[in-house]
Amino acid sequence: MDNIIQPVACEILDIKQESKQEYTFKVKTDIRPAHGQFLQLSIPKIGEAPISVSSFGDGWMEFTIRSVGKVTNEIFAKRPGDELFLRGAYGNGWPMETFQRKHMVIITGGTGLAPVRSMLRKFEQEPDYTKSVHLICGFKNQEGILFRNELETWKNHFSTIYALDNENFPGWRKGFVTEFVKEIPFDTFDDAYEVVVVGPPPMMKFTAMECTKCGVPDEKIWLSFERKMSCAVGKCGHCRIDEVYVCLDGPTFNYTRAKYLVD
Repeated sequence: MDNIIQPVACEILDIKQESKQEYTFKVKTDIRPAHGQFLQLSIPKIGEAPISVSSFGDGWMEFTIRSVGKVTNEIFAKRPGDELFLRGAYGNGWPMETFQRKHMVIITGGTGLAPVRSMLRKFEQEPDYTKSVHLICGFKNQEGILFRNELETWKNHFSTIYALDNENFPGWRKGFVTEFVKEIPFDTFDDAYEVVVVGPPPMMKFTAMECTKCGVPDEKIWLSFERKMSCAVGKCGHCRIDEVYVCLDGPTFNYTRAKYLVD
């Protein structure tokens, strides 16, 4: 029986700078996650951190990481050919069967684009999987924009709105993502649609509220939480909110449940 908490050393194949503070690490591994799952990345004697999978394929996986503490700072010191230790994948991914043959609305803020990137790639590569894809992506400013090449490519496949919170930039609109929810033609979807919202907790809260104002039922909204996940197997209790363990019950949640997950 496999040890679900045993880290495995994996070679770093490539490192790509995405923005001023975020880098994508491509790692050699046979782990095959579901879209929306996370892994624990670690460095011996330093610590570990939960990171969502931003893309994956046969024999490799990508993690888009922001340097925000001791562990991620040490990861940023790594180079191709060095090793990272991985364990997982953990948690519940996106309900892909529910999304199939639906109109998909995906709304992200900042690094919230990373946990849906692999799913967007699937929708791009398999255009018959969904009826349509409406993508709203927001970043604080142009220095924080992730996956620039893919954002351009997705314009050719999806209906897109790209926005910066407080900055004018060619090809981008100015404002918070919440301001653009009303532009989604929900009334044309014949009730065959689902909404995914990922970003900082306040962004998810107010974006979900905007969706409900547009008549979207709670059960059609899905969120992803990244909250203090440590052991990833429901033993340490760091990610617990009331009776919910985010690492086990999430990180993806339906809004009917997620709207009550308040610290």
